[in-house]
Amino acid sequence: MLVAGRGPCLAVEEATGWAVRYAGWDEETDAPVELPPGARVPATAATPFDLASLTKLFTSVAAVQQIERGTLGIDARVGAYLPDFRAAARHDVTVRQLLTHTSGLRPELPLHDCPDAGSRLERLRAEAPVGVPGAFCYSDLNMLLLQHVLERITGRALDVLVRDGITRPLGMAATRFGPCPGAAATEDQRRPWAKADRGMLRGSVHDENAWALGGVAGHAGLFSTGRDLAVFCRALLSGGAYGPARILGPDFVELLLTPPGLGFAVDQPWFMGELAGRGAAGHTGFTGTSLVLDPPTDTFLVLL
Repeated sequence: MLVAGRGPCLAVEEATGWAVRYAGWDEETDAPVELPPGARVPATAATPFDLASLTKLFTSVAAVQQIERGTLGIDARVGAYLPDFRAAARHDVTVRQLLTHTSGLRPELPLHDCPDAGSRLERLRAEAPVGVPGAFCYSDLNMLLLQHVLERITGRALDVLVRDGITRPLGMAATRFGPCPGAAATEDQRRPWAKADRGMLRGSVHDENAWALGGVAGHAGLFSTGRDLAVFCRALLSGGAYGPARILGPDFVELLLTPPGLGFAVDQPWFMGELAGRGAAGHTGFTGTSLVLDPPTDTFLVLL
């Protein structure tokens, strides 16, 4: 699914291929098992996709909304909000470090291997930085901690914050945390190629940690369509507004997208391409998703 726009115009909205083509993987033949032609589901403009790490952008916007309201300090210590997260508190991890992936936390933890919710939470609470604070190290754990900060200061779950603060005001009715019936399939998930044995995934979040956390996580879990993400992009390129709705003030959109970016990657030509201008911002996702905003040309591109 490809969607691109410039200014008020949606220039490209094109779906190709299949949302569902395979029944699974045959280990004996080491080959995919195709569904009969009549059982396959073509991808359309209305097909939802598992956004994977594009979810981080929504978590980041939700955080900047709280910064704008004065309920969250960007340079505040995480321990001020989460004193029970002992390791982050002891190492003086800050909100800014979470948003810029400079906390020193490792890229991920196998929370999906923990036996229950309590042990997953305890492991996250005890996780200390392993890198040098201030040095970039992309980590899902940053967004998981940020999720807990947001939920603690607001008293609301992350899915509610995203719905009430972003998707509902913008009319993004197809954007939600899973399960998501009708979504495009991702993979036949099984060990040793994956971290869990879950079979063919369709409408259930692909990320194993997000799945273990109930489908709602700061780093992964959202499903959306190309058209909905076009609205999200258009709002940010328009200083936080889309139609009558405003999700951020212009100064706080600037804060979000100013290098190095809060949740957003900025000036990364390895995935943005040579046509992206200076200050282009975006993100990629493990399921093959990507999103790029090019503020100087008022252009966006979404690939699902």
